[in-house]
Amino acid sequence: MFKKLRNRFLIVNLVSISIMMLVAFATIYTITYQNVQRETNMELYKVSDFYHSPYNSSKMPRGEGQGSGTGGNTGSSSGSDSFPSDTMGGDNGGPGGDPNSPPARSVSFMIKTDDKWKITDTHSRFDMEDTFYTEALQKVDQNKVGDSERQTGQFALDGTDWAYVVDPSGDGHMIVFIDVTAQQGILTNLIYTFAIVGLVMLIVIYFLSRYFANRSIAPVREAFEKQKQFIGDASHELKTPLAIINTNADVLLANQEDTIANQAKWLHYIKSETERMTGLTNDLLYLTQMDDSRSTMIHAKFNMSDAVESIILPMEAVIFEKNISLDYNIEPNLTVHGNSEQIKQVILILLDNAVKYSGPKGAVNVTLEKQNNDVMLAVSNTGEGIAPEHLDRIFDRFYRTDSSRARKHGGHGLGLAIARSIVDQHKGELYARSVVGEGATFYVRLS
Repeated sequence: MFKKLRNRFLIVNLVSISIMMLVAFATIYTITYQNVQRETNMELYKVSDFYHSPYNSSKMPRGEGQGSGTGGNTGSSSGSDSFPSDTMGGDNGGPGGDPNSPPARSVSFMIKTDDKWKITDTHSRFDMEDTFYTEALQKVDQNKVGDSERQTGQFALDGTDWAYVVDPSGDGHMIVFIDVTAQQGILTNLIYTFAIVGLVMLIVIYFLSRYFANRSIAPVREAFEKQKQFIGDASHELKTPLAIINTNADVLLANQEDTIANQAKWLHYIKSETERMTGLTNDLLYLTQMDDSRSTMIHAKFNMSDAVESIILPMEAVIFEKNISLDYNIEPNLTVHGNSEQIKQVILILLDNAVKYSGPKGAVNVTLEKQNNDVMLAVSNTGEGIAPEHLDRIFDRFYRTDSSRARKHGGHGLGLAIARSIVDQHKGELYARSVVGEGATFYVRLS
């Protein structure tokens, strides 16, 4: 059950994070793509405007093969002396650059065609074969070119990515091409980077989620195990008195003709076990009420010294009858903030527990003193003591270090659980110290 719960938590966590990562990566990629496209179009338009400039057009040489559709080679030029100086920007504007070259940061070239898309003129900063111009022109989506609006597009040719802009003119078209391989490489690398980073992040998140899922489920598992233990212990505690009651009832039914006086012993057994069951159910209900009323209990400042004395004095006679010595040292007028009746119940539980397990001719000692800003109550007794492995569990419900001795002394293993619940509600501390064979001491720290 807990393994399925952990796996469900992992799946939900990984799916949620994966969706958020995809959205984030898609947003970053979309913004980057739009920026690259915008910069590419700006550069295209700048180069195209250069070729459209009147001064440039008047100086551009015309090849003898214009209009033939294959005369691009005669109109081609490296442009070393074909263009006037230009200051539009790009590489050509710097010292040592070609002042007559188009204002571009990358390789560019231009093709002019007639209205039937036959090449009439070409220009490039580099020497290119006529077949290259023809192949580039074939990549242009001619069907989408309008009569008056610029049309842009991109294609790949011989391992290079090109962007182009088509400018319709009265007698044909001018197509300007620029190399955008670097820009496309940025987008491709961005996708690879996202994939690698996303995969690594998912692996790291998986192990982190698994670790925190195990830590998150641990308290649930512990609570579930305690609940199972609680149900088992409660059933065991109820089963014994119910069996005794049932047995004694059978005895009574088997002797129906006998008088009540002769059957009184069985009736007393039934009544005793009924009272025991009543005490058990009352303790369980009290623990439940303590869990539900943590925020509604009224607390006020009260005299802790008087509360301890009010519990010890009535029990002196009972302790004396059991041949147990009682010694106490109570510092007067010590006050704490809390519920006096609940604290008295804690004192009664600890004192009763100390008397039960002090052993024959044992001794019980109670001290109350101030330590720094807190009030410390210590209840100690002689006896067998508590083994170290039991000290952390004696405050659990129904827990007993020795079930046979506990049955002999009575009780259900709920007293210390009730005391711990009350002290926790008062934001105090309840713990025990013991030496096996010498006895045990229970400490209550309140402020």
